[in-house]
Amino acid sequence: MTSFISRSDAVSFCLTLENVYEDYPFDDDNWTIMRHRDNKKIFACIFERNGRMWINVKCRPEWGDFLRKVYESVIPAYHMNKKHWCSIILDGTVPPDEIKSMICESYRLTAPKRKS
Repeated sequence: MTSFISRSDAVSFCLTLENVYEDYPFDDDNWTIMRHRDNKKIFACIFERNGRMWINVKCRPEWGDFLRKVYESVIPAYHMNKKHWCSIILDGTVPPDEIKSMICESYRLTAPKRKS
C-alpha cells in the first residue's frame, strides 16, 4: 500500500494512470505537475510546503466541501481555484485509499473529452 509520505510515492502512483507524464514547468523544482498527455491538463500538483508534502487535486465542488469537513488535512487548494481544487496535506491523517481516490477523480475530471 502506498503511504503517500513522499513526492516519489505520489508521482509513482500518478504514473500508474493511463497516458500521463510528470512535468516541472516552473523555475521552482519544488513543484511537480502531473498532466494528461493528450490535452496537457493538470490533474495533480505535488509540492512541499511548511515541512510537509501537499497534493492539489481537482474535485467537484460538493465533494470538495464534504472532504474538507471530514479531513482537517484537506483544505481549499493552495495557488488554485478554491471552489474546484483541494489541497491534501500528507500528514498521515487522510487514508492512502482516500488519497488515491481523490487523485483518480481529479484525473477523470481533467481527462480529454471523448468524441461521440
